[in-house]
Amino acid sequence: MQTLAVSDVVSVQIVMSPKAAATRDFGALLILGASPVVDVTERIRQYSNLDGVVSDFGNTAPEYLAANLYYSQSPQPETLFVGRWAKTATSALLKGGALSAEQQEIANFTAITTGAMKITIDGTEKSLTAMDFSGVTNLNGVASIVNTKLSTAGTCVWNATFSRFEVTSATTGTTSTISYASAPASGVDVSALLGLNSTLASAPVNGVAAESLLDAVTTLAGMSNAWYGLQVADTSISADDVLAVAAFIEGSGQSRIFGYTTQNPQTLDGSITTDIASKLKAANYKRTFTQFSSSSPYATASIFGRAFTVNFQGNNTTITLKFKQEPGVTAESLNATQAAALKAKNCNVFVNYDNDTAIIQEGVMANGYFFDEVHGLDWLQNDVQTAVWNVLYTGPKTPQTDRGMNRLVTTVNSRHEQGVVNGLIAPGQWNGPSFGALTTGQFLSTGYYTYAPPVASQSQADREARKSTVLQSAVKLAGAVHFADVIINVNR
Repeated sequence: MQTLAVSDVVSVQIVMSPKAAATRDFGALLILGASPVVDVTERIRQYSNLDGVVSDFGNTAPEYLAANLYYSQSPQPETLFVGRWAKTATSALLKGGALSAEQQEIANFTAITTGAMKITIDGTEKSLTAMDFSGVTNLNGVASIVNTKLSTAGTCVWNATFSRFEVTSATTGTTSTISYASAPASGVDVSALLGLNSTLASAPVNGVAAESLLDAVTTLAGMSNAWYGLQVADTSISADDVLAVAAFIEGSGQSRIFGYTTQNPQTLDGSITTDIASKLKAANYKRTFTQFSSSSPYATASIFGRAFTVNFQGNNTTITLKFKQEPGVTAESLNATQAAALKAKNCNVFVNYDNDTAIIQEGVMANGYFFDEVHGLDWLQNDVQTAVWNVLYTGPKTPQTDRGMNRLVTTVNSRHEQGVVNGLIAPGQWNGPSFGALTTGQFLSTGYYTYAPPVASQSQADREARKSTVLQSAVKLAGAVHFADVIINVNR
């Protein structure tokens, strides 16, 4: 029996809104080091706790030492990245596929007496033949036999941590290359048994030339926007390297912060201006901070760990770094002259006081700005930017009218209000320039004000380009008390 479609009378369509853009994570640290755990193709690896780092790097690598300070903070930060710096030229590497427990059974290998495979290293095909595994007792023994057959071309090891065989070229640099292993002309093919063929192994990683620290940082900045803080896990970087990285972080279009620990005792001398803290201050960098620590070359990782626990979407969550602790870092015992020298150089320190406490002071960037303000304003900029983007991206069109501009003003103010909620912004007297209805010296009762001029004042060119009028905001930072004067008047 034929019937008419209901849609002829009532037509209903489902329209899904696009997924809104997410804000950046301002609690993600990148630890950059030269340990050959992360290869130069992978370059960057993410972790959520210290267990993952120690599993990959062990407990002596510089990357682990920095990560330990980062995760020793209370409360603990959540997100960590570890990146690879090719400080020296690297060798080509083939990482075999992870073998299951069943595939690792030694009987699979002892049954082979005429094992063979082909692999090309540095442009030369190597034919490995007559590999007799019948006498091996473990997978290290298997690797040893392959290693012998490779001769001077390279080495083969069994990586028990990742349950795989790895073949490394004996050369380094851009001419160091390697291929997948493949079946031989004769003999029993063991390329699959070892997990080294194209079906099982990871993509071959060719060698690269040694790179500067700046090259490594710019490469990782181009690969990922996920990290915000930068900690270098290396004790032998030069002052020129530090200054070059600081200059890049300062000028990069993506907001980031670089922390550097100095152990140079000259930093404690106020008459010396050639130390790295003095040089960074002279350069007026607001995105680099220093700390003096005689005990730990990676003490700034602890500062990152404490700062990066701030959740800007929470209530009363913002902090000042002064008065905070650094678990795992030994506090300095300084005299007043040394402390004054560090303060004059805008160099932070974890220092003992004579009431049996130790605190971080002063929590500043190289140019004297407070860390928490730079951190918080980076969040605010991104939060406002993302909120306005999502209004334009996910909703109906925003008309080029005063009503449309009001929609944008309301959106901006909603993010400023979150700044009030988390403690970054607070009511106070506006001492900046006058604009809109706001005058210098006026009390900002909300802590913020946003102004959009009438659309009628917009130029025809801007209107034809479909631009909004210029939105201007004033925000009053809540600040933080770092010093207090108490006067006690006594009367008999």
